[in-house]
Amino acid sequence: MKDLMYSIMFYVIGMLTLSFGITMLILSDLGVGAWDALFVGLSNIFGMTVGTWIFLVGIVLIIINKFLLQSKFDYSAVITIFLIGLFIDFWLLVVFDGVMITEMTARIGLLGLGILGMGAGIGMYLQLDFARNPIDNLMMAVHYRTGLSLAVSKSGLEILIMIIAFLIGGPIGIGTVIVAFGIGPLVQFFFKRTAKVKALLVNHWNPST
Repeated sequence: MKDLMYSIMFYVIGMLTLSFGITMLILSDLGVGAWDALFVGLSNIFGMTVGTWIFLVGIVLIIINKFLLQSKFDYSAVITIFLIGLFIDFWLLVVFDGVMITEMTARIGLLGLGILGMGAGIGMYLQLDFARNPIDNLMMAVHYRTGLSLAVSKSGLEILIMIIAFLIGGPIGIGTVIVAFGIGPLVQFFFKRTAKVKALLVNHWNPST
């Protein structure tokens, strides 16, 4: 029970941290991840908030995944896309509303902070094996349907979305490249350390174990 409680805690904190990292990348204006560039581009063209587009696109992906994987509608994934969309709008529209950073040194700092935030956030929210991001499920669906490796499926999707985001004016830049190649090791780093912290907390409240 304690393990589940702390897993849920890290899940929520992870969502908040991940959304903060994405917000920092957006504010840096040096490029964000391919999918986030798509959401920003859609927001700039059609209106509505970035968080709203995360939720809408996420719902579409859940439906696509349902048919590709021939599975039930993943209601749990709705929780993840709702939270991350809500938190990103919180950071962008409440905490950092109207903030514009022009000095290059500060923008580079935001870029680094954003990448660290994304890595830490993903590493934390993965402690709860629940409500997988529909983007990750899409990778699994492509792998299942095409027989391509997970790496090829993931890279192919990222390249496709990056091209679409670029065409609609999404913030593609050096940050996009760094996220694509650097986020994996960071997630692994923070996942292992968060797991150790969670284990220490659980054992603290359950000394007999």
